Amino acid sequence: MIFRVGIENNNDGRSIAWALEHPGCFAYGANASAACINLETAIQKYATWILKNEPNTWLNFDEVEIIPEETWEVYSIDENLDKVETGGYYVESFFRYDWKPLKRQEVEHSLQMLEWTRDELLKIIARLSAEKLTATYLNERWSINGILAHIGGAEWWYLSKLDPAISEKDLSKEPMIRLEQSRDLFIHTLPKLVDVSQVIGDDGEFWSPRKVLRRSLWHELDHIEHIKKLI
Repeated sequence: MIFRVGIENNNDGRSIAWALEHPGCFAYGANASAACINLETAIQKYATWILKNEPNTWLNFDEVEIIPEETWEVYSIDENLDKVETGGYYVESFFRYDWKPLKRQEVEHSLQMLEWTRDELLKIIARLSAEKLTATYLNERWSINGILAHIGGAEWWYLSKLDPAISEKDLSKEPMIRLEQSRDLFIHTLPKLVDVSQVIGDDGEFWSPRKVLRRSLWHELDHIEHIKKLI
């Protein structure tokens, strides 16, 4: 089976290989070649994850053929949208594939995956004491509660890129409420994005429904692994 891949370089000093047709499937590497190699294993794990949660899996294949079709170099811009070497806002990948409207079946599958990721996250934190949730860690920006608040805030922020009326002032500061608010909004909004051709430029970066979905699934999966390492 052919997997179309987008490469994102210089993302926090690493490369990401994105399986463009499969939201939630990605791999990191020290460079693009390493990320592509790691993606082969990630695809197998992704397929196993889907099968574990959905016996009537939608992803069946005998062999994996990775086809890198586009590369994005992350860069920084300042408040005037001028490119800068250090600091500033990081403009992350927007691939040609991100222009494609989401199809109904993709959205249905993605809603399932969003349910699985949230269930996994909640099961992990349910085992943690209040002290563990608020503990600080060496060389870490946030406590686990801080990570949870960040997940909720990021999901809300992604959606705001498609609808400027969505404001973070409406979002709770309490991590668990914040998670619930943003996810409720996301699952309410996502079905409305089926077959919507929308690309918006905001603060020097392009956004589309497909990119918002791609990054939202990635973001929660990434921070689930982050929390696992802390505990």
